[in-house]
Amino acid sequence: MAKIKLTKNELKTQRDSLARFNRYLPTLQLKKQQLQMEMRRLDQEIEEKRDEEQEARAKLSAWIQLYSEPIDLAPFAELESFQTSHGNIAGVNIPILENLIFKEALPDLFETDPWTDEGIRVLKQLTRLRVERQILEEQHRLLAEELRTTTQRVNLFEKVKIPEAKENIRVIRIFMGDQQTAAVARSKIAKGKSA
Repeated sequence: MAKIKLTKNELKTQRDSLARFNRYLPTLQLKKQQLQMEMRRLDQEIEEKRDEEQEARAKLSAWIQLYSEPIDLAPFAELESFQTSHGNIAGVNIPILENLIFKEALPDLFETDPWTDEGIRVLKQLTRLRVERQILEEQHRLLAEELRTTTQRVNLFEKVKIPEAKENIRVIRIFMGDQQTAAVARSKIAKGKSA
């Protein structure tokens, strides 16, 4: 604990600090709650995307035997780019997936098998799910960093700053009370000597 001055000005400073800490603490606690709720929601969404991806892969395994001949579907489902925008959750800027753009490449209908279209569709779906999950994981990472910082601030206020200010106010009041008592005693002694 830092050395404090035992004066009326320091008492006022400590009282002002305590009032400020008590005013900001509920805001920080609310932000912490919002971040925790968003993280739980993101956890659930990420899990849903994983389940959806597993489900798509399971459906794919039912007719994957049709692809016993080597067919390269990657050029037909190649991701060209994706567009994101920025959102804001509790003061944290997060990326939001807007659109996926695949390269325009169509297989030759005379040289490919009929199930190639379905394979391309599933491959695009898997790519979309993977990108969506990556964006959600990035949102989760950014919110986790902010939650850690906010939790540290809440703990700093609750466990350090507020108790420290209260203790400083108590010490200054005791000292000033002792000074006042000593002054009264001195004045009585002086009055007794002069009489």
